[in-house]
Amino acid sequence: MALNLNYVARETGQNLIRNPTLTVASVITVAIALTLAGVALLVGEGVDKLAGKFRDDVQIIIFVSPDATDEQVSAIEASLEENPEVADFSYVDRDAAFAEAQELFEDQPTMADLLRPEDVPTSFRVKPVNPDIDSVLALRSIFQRHPGVQEVTSAAEAIRAIQELSQKLSYGVYFAAAVSSVTAVVLIYNTIRTAMFARRREIEVMKLVGATNWFIRVPFIIEGMAQALLGGLLAIALLLGLNQVLFRSLARNEFFELFRQFDFANSTVVLQSIPLVLVGMVIGAIGSGFAVGRFLDV
Repeated sequence: MALNLNYVARETGQNLIRNPTLTVASVITVAIALTLAGVALLVGEGVDKLAGKFRDDVQIIIFVSPDATDEQVSAIEASLEENPEVADFSYVDRDAAFAEAQELFEDQPTMADLLRPEDVPTSFRVKPVNPDIDSVLALRSIFQRHPGVQEVTSAAEAIRAIQELSQKLSYGVYFAAAVSSVTAVVLIYNTIRTAMFARRREIEVMKLVGATNWFIRVPFIIEGMAQALLGGLLAIALLLGLNQVLFRSLARNEFFELFRQFDFANSTVVLQSIPLVLVGMVIGAIGSGFAVGRFLDV
């Protein structure tokens, strides 16, 4: 028996409105699962942009010990010139370092008055060839052991801490999304099973007149996918709302400078959401496929 598109559309629509409570519950659960997954993707993208900004501006600062001799300072400079991992460097003498410190403490006049030129260490500002964290840490360790060096600092630890925090957050959100997805599959399964049970007499008649299992299955599978599609569209709306209310508010808040990279365009949110909607439709197909298969096997 050949499938007819009008028949499939009519049966799917009737099934969707036959059990409104279960249908709404399934749609909302799918929307929650996909929204959580979308948030994880957006957070990951924001952290990648933030880490990229750090990498573009990464700089190693080699603070020279106050009691370092001129020979030791010259040796540090020579090592920097000879090291193939150093792209460029500059030396900040005591006058320049003191001027920077005064600018740093301009809002704290008491500290600025107490500050003396000999209190501020000189330093080398180094731009590495490779801004990757491991390369920066390796370069730091080389100069940390150099005579005349007081301390070597960089933003590598900050980048790594941000990435690790992002991973933990993403794992937590993805876990919640996975639990919600399983719940959505179960709800769609029960919705389709209830719909098929309500039409069991009609299904028996269809089988008696020669309808194949696939002829019976397709409208119910399409119903599950339609529920997931509605949930996916709702998830896109929720993500667009979260982008406006949460991410953009944080990005534009002067007290949360780290979140400046979390100002996502609406087009970015929609593009991130399209694969999630497809995943949601797969979830719907799985739930309805299990329900139809078990019902027709009975």
